[in-house]
Amino acid sequence: MLKDNFILYKNLSPSSGENYTGIRSDLITRFQFHESKSIKEFTLRYRPGIVVHFEFFEIKIEAYFF
Repeated sequence: MLKDNFILYKNLSPSSGENYTGIRSDLITRFQFHESKSIKEFTLRYRPGIVVHFEFFEIKIEAYFF
C-alpha cells in the first residue's frame, strides 16, 4: 500500500445493526483510535465494529464519489 492511498471502509456494528462509512489514509491508526477507551460515548455504543468492505483509492475525491 502506498502512503498516499486513501481507503474507503464500511463498518458494521453487530450490537446496533448500524453501518458506518469512512475514508482514511491510515486505517490501522483509525481503528486503534475507535477501539481505545479514551473516545467519546458515541463510538463506544457501536463497538466492536466489523469491517464489511474496504477499497483503495489513489485520489481522495474518488473515494467520496464511489
